[in-house]
Amino acid sequence: MADIKNKRILLKLSGEALKCGDDDIYNSEFVDSVAGALLHCVSLGYEIAVVVGAGNIWRGRQGGDMDRTEADRMGMLATVINAICIKDAVVRAGGDAHVMTAVPMAPFAENYSAEAAKKYLEEGSIVVFGAGLGIPFLSTDTTGAVRAAEIGADAMLMAKNVDYIYTADPNKDPNAKKLLKVKASEVLAMNLKALDATATAFCLSNGMPIHVFGLKDPEDIVKAVKGEAVGTVVTAE
Repeated sequence: MADIKNKRILLKLSGEALKCGDDDIYNSEFVDSVAGALLHCVSLGYEIAVVVGAGNIWRGRQGGDMDRTEADRMGMLATVINAICIKDAVVRAGGDAHVMTAVPMAPFAENYSAEAAKKYLEEGSIVVFGAGLGIPFLSTDTTGAVRAAEIGADAMLMAKNVDYIYTADPNKDPNAKKLLKVKASEVLAMNLKALDATATAFCLSNGMPIHVFGLKDPEDIVKAVKGEAVGTVVTAE
């Protein structure tokens, strides 16, 4: 097996990218394809941890006049539903997976422990983190950045419903240009919305590279994990 530069990977999956149309929460075949891609990465010798969003079910900002803390708690619960879904798909595909949550949720998931997560990863299991960081006002992008640092990940990958980071919103600005490589400091300076600013600043301060790419084709997960040219690479320097 070839030398693996970034062996331990934290993958942030967009919840919104898992849905099918406007009404269905999941595209089951697509979720199964994602599970297959994750197991492919494990078979190549990579250690894969996952943080999943909840855009296919609920975002805190959808709460309208709701108390923001309560709305965000609903979002945290929604991420657990997605985490269990991904675990189930991995297990059905013949792999091993564990769901760990930031707040106690037995018997649905295990309590989060960085030490236990690292042990599972070393044993070849996929670990899926749910319930965010257990506190409101922080995105799952930020959860991914923090968990990546805690488990000693070599890189953070972000599979979103956009294929690249652009200089502006391509849906609003026809002159928006895709960026193949950009510094985290530049993402913050240009206020680019494709990445959460808190997550970007955290990765910048901890020297953690970020690879952003689209999730239309789950095989792009494998390509990104292997360091191939898909999407945008965000460097810490």
